[in-house]
Amino acid sequence: MTDVASQGPAASEQDRAVLTNRQGHPVYDNQNQRTVGARGPATLENYQFLEKISHFDRERIPERVVHARGATAFGTFVADGTVGDEPVARHTRARLFQTAGQETEVAVRFSTVAGGRDSSEAARDPRGFAVKFYTEDGNWDLVGNNLGVFFLRDAIKFPDFIHSQKPDPVSFDRQVANRVFDFASQTPESIHMFCLVFSPRGLPASYRTQQGFGVNTYKWVNEAGETQLVKYHWLPQQGVKSWTAADAAVVQGRELGVHTKDLYEAIDAGDFPSWELHVQLMSDDEHPELDFDPLDDTKVWPENDFPLRKVGTMTLNRTPQNFFTESEQIAFGTGVLVDGLDFSDDKMLVGRTFSYSDTQRYRVGPNYLQLPVNAPRTRFATNQRDGQMAYGVDLGEGQNPHVNYEPSILGGLREAQYPTHDDQGPEITGRLTRKRIPRTDDYTQAGQRYVCSEQWERDDLVANFVDALSQCDRPIQERMVWHLFMAEDELGQRVGDGLGISADDVRGLEQLQTQTLTEAELERAANLGKNGPRDVTGLVMTHCVPNEHVVVS
Repeated sequence: MTDVASQGPAASEQDRAVLTNRQGHPVYDNQNQRTVGARGPATLENYQFLEKISHFDRERIPERVVHARGATAFGTFVADGTVGDEPVARHTRARLFQTAGQETEVAVRFSTVAGGRDSSEAARDPRGFAVKFYTEDGNWDLVGNNLGVFFLRDAIKFPDFIHSQKPDPVSFDRQVANRVFDFASQTPESIHMFCLVFSPRGLPASYRTQQGFGVNTYKWVNEAGETQLVKYHWLPQQGVKSWTAADAAVVQGRELGVHTKDLYEAIDAGDFPSWELHVQLMSDDEHPELDFDPLDDTKVWPENDFPLRKVGTMTLNRTPQNFFTESEQIAFGTGVLVDGLDFSDDKMLVGRTFSYSDTQRYRVGPNYLQLPVNAPRTRFATNQRDGQMAYGVDLGEGQNPHVNYEPSILGGLREAQYPTHDDQGPEITGRLTRKRIPRTDDYTQAGQRYVCSEQWERDDLVANFVDALSQCDRPIQERMVWHLFMAEDELGQRVGDGLGISADDVRGLEQLQTQTLTEAELERAANLGKNGPRDVTGLVMTHCVPNEHVVVS
């Protein structure tokens, strides 16, 4: 007889559910192991204890290598039925966009990038902005960030970049500036993104007051099989609001999970955040008339030439019922597209499409798509079977369960009929090679962004660059100042003044071996510090929307 089970439930507890194990056995005593005598020793046939403790030992799955810290919320996307003032069907046959007022369930995961699962949400970092649409044609994942561009244009460099952002492998010091800018100084394509991350945009005041971007270039496909390049933009109806490093330091001293807390408290209070979804469209060709490649993820498309067109609105109205099952196990992938949406030849997109889904198979398991938060709302039927933690059998309606292959005449699954022609997009010819894209132009948009930013953003960017670079070796400082002068004279001058480095000190630096500068860029390098401000007359630049400074006292 045990201490507790012999007592029976109190009168007030008669209606409470009974604790069981996962075999369905009632647990009579959850306070004591089975032992020989009250003082032990414990016996090996402690099945309830062994089940409980062995599950506890396995309660954590591997955290994401990137985007480990994050929060998920749920809601709806409502389509306008138009893209700007045109019927959306002219541009894409994707059914979730076609009808005005059509609702699609969504799950959104906001996240930081470099930190671990329990790291601070007030750290300077890009924010992940991943949206899962549970459409009538299956799932669509739009996986991006809050800054509109990325550090790289080729996925082969992604592991190197992330290693430079992660803790030192020897000392485990967090984000060592000398490592971060050692990589950045040798990777000029990253300068545009670093000018965003080290501005206030790298410290959003809330998940609710940040923009979102697909970052990669995708394609839209209409019923005729005609394709267009497309970029996605999420515009918060709450406005854009950011902190400085001083503000974030105050917040971080109070709460590590400040953004999750803010998001969940707002939703629970009925203050549902919403974002408008806009797109930019461009004809599906190489666009030699542009000074950048439209498939380059380190660039934005000027909105004066490629205007934003609204296609719908997303509203978040529910928090997770369980954080682990609906946030930790939720999985996104850039390859998850529905009919009417397609891939472009964006080199980063191809690499992400493999990597994102591959990491979920490692992290959650080969059957991660059977979990309710990841499964489509439509019926799905596959011939994939077994594997760790199989949640069920993906049988189609009326499918012969003995047939898990295709083709078959014994009641197995059949192929679907393709909705339109399989041949689409421009014809591509070329030879196998390993080359960077011809139009790199790593400095123009970085300089334009500085000029287009608000004064408080420029001041904060300079202060943050000076603070971080002051911790770096002199050669790294000099190369970074050279890059910043190449982007914009004033930016290079102000950061250089903070470090005691002038244009004269770095004008003699040669271009990097990985660079091929144009004649205009070579002329700018020869005239370093004397080029004058960039002309941004008439330029409407993505992400240069009003940014409110939220002061934290």
